[in-house]
Amino acid sequence: MARPQQDQTRKRTGRARGKARLLPAAAALLLCAHAASAQRLSPLAAPPDWSQLDAYQETITRDDFSRLLNTVYAPGGGYEAFIQVRPDSALIKETVTPEKNFTLRFAAGGQAAKPAPRYWRPAAALPPLTSAVRPLEGIKIALDPGHLGGQWAKMEERWFQIGNSKPVAEGDMTLLTAQLLEAKLRALGAETSLVRASAEPATSERPGDLRKAAADELKRQGLLFIRENYNGPGDLLKQNSIQWESELLFYRISEIRQRALIVNGKLKPDVTVCLHFNAEPWGPDPANPQLSDKNHLHILLNGCYSAEELGFDDVRQEMLVRLLERCFEEESAIAPKVAGALSRATGLPPYAYGTNNARQVAPYIWTRNLLASRLYRNPVIYIESYVMNSKAAFERIQMGDYEGLRDVGGEKRKSIYREYADAVTDGLAAYYAAARTPK
Repeated sequence: MARPQQDQTRKRTGRARGKARLLPAAAALLLCAHAASAQRLSPLAAPPDWSQLDAYQETITRDDFSRLLNTVYAPGGGYEAFIQVRPDSALIKETVTPEKNFTLRFAAGGQAAKPAPRYWRPAAALPPLTSAVRPLEGIKIALDPGHLGGQWAKMEERWFQIGNSKPVAEGDMTLLTAQLLEAKLRALGAETSLVRASAEPATSERPGDLRKAAADELKRQGLLFIRENYNGPGDLLKQNSIQWESELLFYRISEIRQRALIVNGKLKPDVTVCLHFNAEPWGPDPANPQLSDKNHLHILLNGCYSAEELGFDDVRQEMLVRLLERCFEEESAIAPKVAGALSRATGLPPYAYGTNNARQVAPYIWTRNLLASRLYRNPVIYIESYVMNSKAAFERIQMGDYEGLRDVGGEKRKSIYREYADAVTDGLAAYYAAARTPK
């Protein structure tokens, strides 16, 4: 039996497993810093092409740029060592040592900002509704089932089993939810795509291909004792092994980067919905998991970058692209509709972070810098619904998927997967119906 998430403070900028030695913010992103052409890069990242930002010259005013930096993307002032906001431009460090700068010009005072280039369309740019029963007509939606299923679920440690119960594997559960959701969205007119349509990885890389990168990272951390392999999930020193590190790079970094290539290069959706089930701590013995009384819900939007994260050149450039394309403006309009529909359907309370790597922007909704939501260059709604190792959710997961209603704790309810899919459908339909209805 593998162990899911240890705690929320260490969760998901790559959603690293085990977590004992990872940083609380951007855990998987901050595994290492590679030097390439005097650049400081996050794991497996290519050096950023800063000339791409030339396409955004004069597309934003100084006031809007400063507002988004200070309230959404780096509300703690973490950008100040890397971005200098001037009256007519922003001086952005491409590299820190030796220093190299990029100048982003703001829209001139009194003049309208130029349109920012982007492949996605905000609701305001879509044609008005022609049918009240098809509010998603023509909208391109990508569905990203979190994690991997099948044989890969145990490696990811998003899998557990209690006695002779059905195994609980998040990657299989998110795929089933995505398949149900896809059918519902298509019935309302949406053009949908699954970023992952099977249990298999999108990336062609495997842990064996990443052992050198893993060994380099362990050396960079200054570990004195480095092992080739570890002895199962209960091995207390597994995080000192090249095997562990290479697996981490495989499913937390290489996989997400490949999905980003699919989303940005092939699918080019108007919005991406990332589907996840959450997890709570369940005791020290991976062979004897204990269920939790906690069950909750929240949605994550990209933002809340720390100075440490922005110290990576690729992260800094990717943040700026999202800022300049105004992804947050659309995300923050969609998310409340989805959160409202989910809260009504599930009855779940909101989760609350107690750390500074996330910032609440609305009930149930937080900003945080996750790898997927940063790399996908369109509005991303990243959902954490249910705690899969809670007593309440575990009972429903054991019931499997079914049509209609069944008794759950004395109440008639849909299967957990259909409840999830129906609520997301309702939230998206409510947002686009309102946004596209002629005033």
